[in-house]
Amino acid sequence: MIPSVPESLLATDVVLPESSAPAPWRTKIDAAFWWHRASPDAAAQLPVELRALGTIPVTLVAFVRYRESPVGPYSEVFASPVLLRQWPVPPLHVPFIAVDSLASVHGGRVNWALPKAVASFTWGSSSIAASGDGWDVAATAQASTPKFPVAGGLKMTQLFDEGPRSAWVGLYGRARLGRVTVAASGPTLSSWLLPGRHPALIISDSTMNISAPR
Repeated sequence: MIPSVPESLLATDVVLPESSAPAPWRTKIDAAFWWHRASPDAAAQLPVELRALGTIPVTLVAFVRYRESPVGPYSEVFASPVLLRQWPVPPLHVPFIAVDSLASVHGGRVNWALPKAVASFTWGSSSIAASGDGWDVAATAQASTPKFPVAGGLKMTQLFDEGPRSAWVGLYGRARLGRVTVAASGPTLSSWLLPGRHPALIISDSTMNISAPR
């Protein structure tokens, strides 16, 4: 069983496809990434094995619209409560993630041990909302700069049956700095995915590549 917060438990009536595209994935995305100082409850959302590595109190959250992917277009919300204290790139760990594609649920769980659940999404011109079984996340984004080139990446560490494994998430494209105004509710989300205004990176027309875990 993939470790997750309650909001990312897969409902028993969800029937997944028998297969999906293997890693790595190359995708085209629009997204809003934001971050804030972690709440006192944030680190407790990680498995004990990962907490033992040490943590950095920064929470990272994102809404992502996949315009192209190996499993077709879909929407996603995910959150990493804290970063892991490893260098030179502190990894994020994702115990909460939800999408509106069953093929993506299967691929995320099999390829990367991501606890993808099923959610519905509503996209407006500057607003995004997702809702699942007993939880909701909503954000309104406001850009404050012109678009500029962006290139970089994140390391993601998930807990597989045999132990922790990491994948590299590389991104290049165009982005703007801005702010998001956030609301979240759920059994745990309300205690660590903090509401209010937060700094954000608003990404458009960009490529994101997710490697196979190692």
